[in-house]
Amino acid sequence: MNKFQKETLKLRLVKLASLRSTGAPSDLALRFEISERSVKRIVRELREEGVDIRYSPVRRSYVTGEDFE
Repeated sequence: MNKFQKETLKLRLVKLASLRSTGAPSDLALRFEISERSVKRIVRELREEGVDIRYSPVRRSYVTGEDFE
């Protein structure tokens, strides 16, 4: 995956998380056609860049901002 593809995936992930529709990490990996480990790596990079994102087991989705509950 090149840098442009990774940045595009990051933007898509943040958009989906804001809509609370990423699904579980395994679902997201299938959607993006990458490994689950790559999904988690991208999420970690987003956090390092200051994006407020985490996985909500209740919603079964990554969420952003105040949507953590």
